[in-house]
Amino acid sequence: MKLIELFSCDATALDVKAKDKDAVINKLVDLQFTHGNITDKEAYKKAIYAREAEFSTYVGEGIAVPHAKTDVVTAPSLAVVRLAEPIQYNEDDDDKSSLFFMIAAPMNGNLHVDMLARMMSLLANEEFVAKLNAAKTPQEFLDLIAKEEEQNFGNESFTEEEVPQAGYRILCVTACPTGIAHTYMAAENLQKAGAAMGIPTKVETNGSGGVKNALTAEEIAKCDGIIIAADKNVEMARFDGKPVVITRVADGIHKPEELINKIVNGEAPIYHATGGAPAAAPNESAGSAIYKHLMNGVSHMLPFVVGGGIMIALAFLLDDYSIDPSNFGMNTPLAAFFKTVGNAAFGFMLPILAGFIAMSIADRPGLAVGFAGGVLAMNGTSFTGLMNGDITGVSGGFLAALLAGFAAGYLVRFLEKITEKMPKAMDGIRPMLIYPLGGILLIGILMCAINPLMGAINTGISWVLNSMGGSSKILLGCVLGGMMSVDMGGPINKAAYVFGTAALSMGQFDVMAAVMIGGMVPPIAIALSCTFFPKKWTTEERNNGLVNYVMGLCFISEGAIPYAAADPGRVLPSCIVGSAIAGGLSMAFGCTLQAPHGGIFVFPTVGHPLMYVVALLIGSIVGAVILSALKKTKAE
Repeated sequence: MKLIELFSCDATALDVKAKDKDAVINKLVDLQFTHGNITDKEAYKKAIYAREAEFSTYVGEGIAVPHAKTDVVTAPSLAVVRLAEPIQYNEDDDDKSSLFFMIAAPMNGNLHVDMLARMMSLLANEEFVAKLNAAKTPQEFLDLIAKEEEQNFGNESFTEEEVPQAGYRILCVTACPTGIAHTYMAAENLQKAGAAMGIPTKVETNGSGGVKNALTAEEIAKCDGIIIAADKNVEMARFDGKPVVITRVADGIHKPEELINKIVNGEAPIYHATGGAPAAAPNESAGSAIYKHLMNGVSHMLPFVVGGGIMIALAFLLDDYSIDPSNFGMNTPLAAFFKTVGNAAFGFMLPILAGFIAMSIADRPGLAVGFAGGVLAMNGTSFTGLMNGDITGVSGGFLAALLAGFAAGYLVRFLEKITEKMPKAMDGIRPMLIYPLGGILLIGILMCAINPLMGAINTGISWVLNSMGGSSKILLGCVLGGMMSVDMGGPINKAAYVFGTAALSMGQFDVMAAVMIGGMVPPIAIALSCTFFPKKWTTEERNNGLVNYVMGLCFISEGAIPYAAADPGRVLPSCIVGSAIAGGLSMAFGCTLQAPHGGIFVFPTVGHPLMYVVALLIGSIVGAVILSALKKTKAE
């Protein structure tokens, strides 16, 4: 660490008026306290005076360096006072002093000695001291110190001791659409990289269980900068005025050091909250923005789909088909309970999707407009139907809800734009009246106009899926299964999963079965390879590979990511082939799945469960054999 890193503009005061030593020390202690590394201000001041009582810290040439080593200091720091008029610091000093550097050092170690040695080496240059006395601003003053230290010591640390840091220098937020693996893998890698670089780092996770390890206002105020590694929008207004790097969650997994260096090297742009659309990464493409908005809707929709879908599947499992085949799922009281509650949750799928897509685009004003558009899309409401007294029509399904969400978001953005020049006195009316009223009116007109077309498209897709058979359906299963392994939780994986849930909502249960089995293969294939071909893997990889049995059986594809990241050229092709075979076989065997998630826990709801297990085993074994053949033997 360099000495300049222990200074700050807030702890540098120039041309201060002070009449005596006590006034100077009081000012310096106040400045030191701004670093946030002193737990007891009065105790620190007492330690300064105790050191002054031992021997004067005046070093000559109008300079004094008061210092203290005490357990109330959590990390080293420096404060500076330059007086407008010099004072007699101590009675015995041979001259008056005007330039004061105060050192704060923790009790453990001898950092104060190393800091003092480096400081005295710099101050021995009279020309340098003259420049310090002529500096106009704190920033200019510190720039002179940085330049002098660079010229004399380069990147050499002033100490060989480990230097503790006060608070967190880097704050991070990680988030992915599903809030499961990617969120926490990015968090772990950023935390590890910060520790390895000696930079205190804290990571907030926006996962499926909500916000964990939340960043506080005090931490944000004191940090050097923030890293947002997310594939969905996170709350950004709190970072106004701070250096912020906005990037994908995958970069948090694969490039943590690079992201941290952007903050450390001052390369992060200052973020300014506008109150409108959520922040986007610099140079973010239109495709990336659309994907992020879509995933914001999907991530909020998934709990409704998963919870409601599994309850509906359980209703069929618990019901007696022979009682009334036309009322299957509602024939017994227990089944009726699961089906009714499941339908209640599942029914919110499309409005939630549309609402949170709109919210991603237009922030909170977009939520109500998108939700209303999603309900209209779900019901298939049209002008023709309303004229005939019918508020429902042919549902536009998933596609109509997508359109409603994006249309609602951009309609609200349009309303924000055309009303931004209204008198400031009406600012409170815009979000409370104009955006919801105008937005819901416009989305209502739009959806009622296009719902017949969207309903026809939805019906057409359903007909195509129903009419597919034989080789065409097997090919679809291969494609969807393979897609689940291409990026394991990334955009292609999510595209296949979203297609599966959309098909599920249209009653195409075989599509969801192929999608889930494709996502289960990668972790299991890797686990099988680690078990039966141990010489191809390191001890650590083998030990971690056992966990992938559980990950795969629970339909968590992301368990394969560490292995794919370490060796993508061998792992990805093997897993894609295995997943494609499993998906194709699932279709060929006529397997169905009415639950959108759950892995082995929802196997009782699978149609042709035995053949589904056979398809999973064949796909996983093929993937494991190919992977093991491609991998080189590891030297222990």
